[in-house]
Amino acid sequence: MEDVDPGPPGPGEVQIRHTAIGVNYIDVYDRTGLYPMALPGILGREAAGVVTAVGRRVTGFKAGTRVAYVLPQPGAYCELRNVPAERLVRIPRAISDEQAAALMLKGLTAHYLLRRTYRVSRGETILVHAAAGGVGLLLCQWAKALGARVIGVVGSEAKAELARRHGCRHVLVAGRDEIVASVRRLTRGEGVSVVYDSVGKDTFFESLDCLRPLGMMVTYGNASGPPPAISPLELSRRGSLFLTRPTLFSYIARREDLDAAARELFSVVRSGKVRVRIGQRYALTDAAEAHRDLEARRTTGSTILLPSA
Repeated sequence: MEDVDPGPPGPGEVQIRHTAIGVNYIDVYDRTGLYPMALPGILGREAAGVVTAVGRRVTGFKAGTRVAYVLPQPGAYCELRNVPAERLVRIPRAISDEQAAALMLKGLTAHYLLRRTYRVSRGETILVHAAAGGVGLLLCQWAKALGARVIGVVGSEAKAELARRHGCRHVLVAGRDEIVASVRRLTRGEGVSVVYDSVGKDTFFESLDCLRPLGMMVTYGNASGPPPAISPLELSRRGSLFLTRPTLFSYIARREDLDAAARELFSVVRSGKVRVRIGQRYALTDAAEAHRDLEARRTTGSTILLPSA
């Protein structure tokens, strides 16, 4: 930990005192260099807090306003930060700061995966890898609320029970269950409409083999390493599949898209259809321990850092 003065907010910026900071696997990618970042640097993409000062040409925010954000550039593992006002959203009264910090990256990711990348509809069967993780628990609950039948894949029996309580109709345990055969059995040989895969290298071809003809493979994470390069013929051989590798920041690049996604996300949480499960809380000074636990797959649900702890 170092003492660094961020200085006053510049034009178009807001200064925020963080109350909760989200921890995500993208932070590991930044730290390890999978996603290169300038050094020295500060990790972290999402946080919630309270406005302490506003710069020139800022409207809509004032000292005391509760806000949250997710940014394409790291820098959230800190107590005080200057952030572009155009990237902030107000936190509704019914949402806590901890929930908001756990929702901005993971919740908005669940939103675009389910509502825009592949618009899940009632009666469909979908497959979610890492179903007991931060994004996974949100995805499974939301998909169930949309009327989908959710098959989740987890790493242990303890995580399987958690996934069942959060929207999964069926749960498969990696290393114990034969994933492709089980999915085919559960879908009577048809396969699923879409696979949401944040694991990457270890599950990529397995995921392709779980899809029905014309199904969509959504690879949105690399927990086991980047997926392998493939020939487009691999998609045609399996039934004219679709393959996409989306990122959140493409979906919320426009202010109106960020606002619309945040409204829908906060609304579904307030309704009770999607519950935010914070499985781990660490002091900001224990960020390294949080990363070790995340990489060892010892975490469930969302992980947050608390600057005041």
